[in-house]
Amino acid sequence: MTAVHDVQLDALDARLIELFAEEPRIGVLECSRRLGVARGTIQARLDKLVGRGVIGGFGPDVSPAAIGFGVTSFVTLEISQRLGHDPVTAHLSAIPEVLEAHTITGSSDLLCRIVARSNADLQRVIDQIVSYEGIRRASTIIALAQQIPYRVLPLVRSAARGEGRAPS
Repeated sequence: MTAVHDVQLDALDARLIELFAEEPRIGVLECSRRLGVARGTIQARLDKLVGRGVIGGFGPDVSPAAIGFGVTSFVTLEISQRLGHDPVTAHLSAIPEVLEAHTITGSSDLLCRIVARSNADLQRVIDQIVSYEGIRRASTIIALAQQIPYRVLPLVRSAARGEGRAPS
């Protein structure tokens, strides 16, 4: 889990993040030209944003559906408290179709986003997930359509404007 930091973003940070989000293959020199800022400034800003964990990577954004995994599902898991989260996390990490898992509050312990090739394949993935003795119960919800894709740019823009901060 990533540590939470109160990282302040300014307008240049937001423009830089937005440009790299729109064109991940853009070079630092071209970025500096488009933003009208020195190359060294752009490189320093990128280094700081990466160092502080604001930017987590520059890798490709892969669509599971485009590579044959058209079924997306969210699964809540109840785990054996005696065994804890770590062994369950290790088990889930070994299943390629588990895209992410989060510890949650409420009646369940973990929330996972998983993908499968079909509903029948989803059953296989769920069976693989619950085969571990540390998982007591699973509840699955199949996503029918994505209404809002994962996004952070509106949040970055808001943070750069100073919106949503608690009064000091």
